[in-house]
Amino acid sequence: MLIGCHGIPVLPPYIISAIVYGSLFALMSVSLTLTYITTKVPNFAQGALVTAGLYTGFALLSINKINPYESLPLSFLVGGVVALGIYLVVLRPLSRRGAPVISLMIATLAVDIIFVGVFGIYSDYLYQVKKVYDAKLFFALTGADFSLFGVNGVVYTAPIALALITASLYLVLTRTRFGLAMRATVENPNLAKVVGVNTEVIYVTSWFVAGGLAAIAGVFYSFWQGGEPDIGSVLLISMFAGSILGGLKSIYGAVIGGLVVGSSEIVVTTLGAQYIGPWVTPYEPGIPLLVMVITLLVIPGGITSVNWRRLLSRGNGS
Repeated sequence: MLIGCHGIPVLPPYIISAIVYGSLFALMSVSLTLTYITTKVPNFAQGALVTAGLYTGFALLSINKINPYESLPLSFLVGGVVALGIYLVVLRPLSRRGAPVISLMIATLAVDIIFVGVFGIYSDYLYQVKKVYDAKLFFALTGADFSLFGVNGVVYTAPIALALITASLYLVLTRTRFGLAMRATVENPNLAKVVGVNTEVIYVTSWFVAGGLAAIAGVFYSFWQGGEPDIGSVLLISMFAGSILGGLKSIYGAVIGGLVVGSSEIVVTTLGAQYIGPWVTPYEPGIPLLVMVITLLVIPGGITSVNWRRLLSRGNGS
């Protein structure tokens, strides 16, 4: 364990990175799961929602000198509007016309490709018109983050944000009428309609919230790593790995899955480089793919499908 300023113990750098990465991918996986349980379609445009938040924070800081932490509500709004647009303009019309799931998946992939171009054009605009010269590079907002005990603020804020968001979702889903209606819609939308639930309101709200959460994750990611127009597409595999590990239909499972996938990328790569050799490092992007393959082969329903009580009782010989 390292010692920071004022004699405060500081965790090893790779553990700190694992905490941040795990928290960020948990947020992204929760967002992805929210979109999936409403449309039952894997959203390959999820990365665009993350990038939307990232560019919102970057633009407001570069042009208006607004700290990204202060612009988090606006980033949430932008991400929510983008997600809502994807649902209302693309997925809902196709679903009502009877488009199969594969067509909807391809549609979201096309939307993601379009947004990569949109973000590229926007970065050119920032560079050419607003004279934001970092926009043409792989920019990062680490300089806008605060420092506490010699550690970047995102190390504290990302896990805290994840904890608060998870607790809020739990309270909404278990303690409110809207949460009851949402769970009913997810389980059986046709039956929910029969008992008077406005399922369309559930879908619209879920997509808006999912987009906002993804955008918040994008802002935090810019504090730690930075970004460019196609950064969302790069992160997409890790998002899916976390969501699939969590069961794809469970918000709480997505939290655990995202934490495992995000932290394992850092820990496995670091320890592999230390004990095997530095040649292991470039293979970090393959870890989420490995997690997905193992999950689908061993527990296709994700960790939330496992009867842990029965498994533990067998292990104890009872």
